[in-house]
Amino acid sequence: MGFLKRFFLGDGTKVEDQTLLEDQNEPQQPSSTKLKDNVDYLRSAFKGTSDLKIRSLKRGQAVLIYIETLVDQDKVQDKIFSPIEWGKVEDFPDIPNARHSENLEEAINTLLRGHAIYMEDGSKVITRFSVTSVFNRNVEEPQNEKVVRGSHDGFVENLLMNINLVRKRINHRDLVVKYFKIGKKTNTNIAILYMDGLADPEVIQKMEERIQAISVEMIQSPGYIEEFIEDNPYSPFPQMLNTERPDRVTANIMEGRVALFAEGSPTTLIAPSTFFMFYQASDDYNARWYTGTFVRLIRLASFIIAVALPAFYIAIISYHYEVLPDDLLIPVKSSINEIAYPPLLEALIMVIIIELIRESGIRLPSPVGQTIGIVGGLVIGDAVVRAGLVSNLMVIVIALTAIASFVVPSNELSTTLRLLTFPIIFLAGTFGFIGIVFGFLFLTIHLTRLESFGVPYFSPVAPLSIKDLKDTFIRLPLFMMKKRPKDAHPLKAEAMQESREWVKDEQNKNEN
Repeated sequence: MGFLKRFFLGDGTKVEDQTLLEDQNEPQQPSSTKLKDNVDYLRSAFKGTSDLKIRSLKRGQAVLIYIETLVDQDKVQDKIFSPIEWGKVEDFPDIPNARHSENLEEAINTLLRGHAIYMEDGSKVITRFSVTSVFNRNVEEPQNEKVVRGSHDGFVENLLMNINLVRKRINHRDLVVKYFKIGKKTNTNIAILYMDGLADPEVIQKMEERIQAISVEMIQSPGYIEEFIEDNPYSPFPQMLNTERPDRVTANIMEGRVALFAEGSPTTLIAPSTFFMFYQASDDYNARWYTGTFVRLIRLASFIIAVALPAFYIAIISYHYEVLPDDLLIPVKSSINEIAYPPLLEALIMVIIIELIRESGIRLPSPVGQTIGIVGGLVIGDAVVRAGLVSNLMVIVIALTAIASFVVPSNELSTTLRLLTFPIIFLAGTFGFIGIVFGFLFLTIHLTRLESFGVPYFSPVAPLSIKDLKDTFIRLPLFMMKKRPKDAHPLKAEAMQESREWVKDEQNKNEN
């Protein structure tokens, strides 16, 4: 068994992706001492699938079973069958570092994870070991969360690799990983990560209870899970922050939040989340604090622009000409004078055109999508103005609205802002400024009532926490953020000690 010892214990070969995530509620089916009965049970369980391979060994007294589409064929051939064919192996004793069981149902789940199992006639022991085939893409920066200064790695579709990226950044024993398996047919492995002694136990308990309550046949990504566990699935606002950046996940875990990972997806969900977390980006903390503050204020202003600018324009043109300066009345009047449609319909036409261009750019291959976005926008924009369907001012307003919606670091919240544009437009076209006021009043009430795992969604504004505003609208220097934000409900509020004592020491030296 020297080749198996080298395979498992250290000839320099890396055993990849040993995904031994156990299901504590595994059904029980004791194995038999008769090899034929065990093999027949496994054949029946897999419904006679053609990729289940049963290789006879030791003159029919033992078998090696695996699913050929899930294992690395070279590893099986080079490490197991080639030594047998060369006569270097006469027997199969216990495999070092392998796992043993006497449960056939557990063996089935093991085979589905890309492992091989070894059984002998006259023995109930089932030995399993990993020969998993791994097809991973390289760790690279997420396409939708690029930064100018900072880490340029991102999560991939491998759960263990993603957890590894977090553990490299939080090298501490208090980082806890808990595995779950959901999806009756897909058996998707998911994991939650949090800091013990820092994350709120009530939030962790809610997360676990909601995950365990999911009873569906298929789970493909965290997006599926989000709809099952968020507080208000009917709200247009996302209540869990999704990201593909390890540094962002690490920062939130260290604030006392919980991160949720799923096998097969690079997206991570973070809870509890607040509205202002969606406007924070890694660049805010990697750049100078006043630069981060300036950029964040621009992002928050983009929320008002994206939601209210078209409605504000429609209200002015339809009902409130008096708010325009006298010098602008004639240019505005001449711009809309030849348009046959009311401003409300004009705005809807342009907003729908922008959405069509955006969606087509996403679905097409990258080179073609970029061409469609640029050329289509220029050609259509110029054509609709020349045809007298839309005014020049409306094109400018809708273009600024689209740009403002893309400023948001979170794609989910960006989509929400574009959806909110439609009801606000209808209110402005029907009631003017009064409609806009009532629309924003309803929006504010909704945000203040919304919760994420029991945490107010609009905190620290509602309820108001003055101390937590230092990392909301503005971003003060990091050495001033000695306390963790209260909205994360951390068990330990203090994040750091005094870190600039050397300034006082130098001042004292200069005075002396």
